[in-house]
Amino acid sequence: MMFLRLLNVQGIAGIAVSLALAILLVIQKGETRHWRKESGRHEELYRDSEAALAGTIANYRAAAEQARAADQANADRVHAQQAKINEERSDEFEARLSAARAAADRLRSQARQAAADPRGGPNAPVPGLSAAPGQPHQAAGEDGFSLGAKELDWRLTATEQAIQLDELIQWVKAQAKVDNNAAVASSPESARH
Repeated sequence: MMFLRLLNVQGIAGIAVSLALAILLVIQKGETRHWRKESGRHEELYRDSEAALAGTIANYRAAAEQARAADQANADRVHAQQAKINEERSDEFEARLSAARAAADRLRSQARQAAADPRGGPNAPVPGLSAAPGQPHQAAGEDGFSLGAKELDWRLTATEQAIQLDELIQWVKAQAKVDNNAAVASSPESARH
């Protein structure tokens, strides 16, 4: 107590204020530690959410790239199938036209031979062209008339047009069978919907 005697009221008040400030400083240091921990935790949460966002963006980009690659592969497959159909139908068309034209040439040749042959005369029957593939073949002389050059040309033109239409129908049917969405139909995503 001797120490208190040496101090006056102002000294005691100064000590009390100093003690109060020391206590407040200790409390403030505790609060600072607490908020630093909280700040570190929030910073970690922020980094984790940023990493998750970056992962999500990377996943979406990878999925989009995979979808683009699948779309391109599907488009390439469809294009290849359609090109094959085009080539097959074109080859078949050309072969059928060549056969019809060869038959017309044979008929013209036979007509010239029949006209030049005195035994056959000008009215000797000459085989004709069928109007469409798959229909029965009719000889030109069956109707009582022989084919002239004009009639033979008309029949050849009609046969060529029938072949064109038939091949167009076959082409359309073949193109309609090409599945444009085969890759989409087989994916697990579309199976769930």
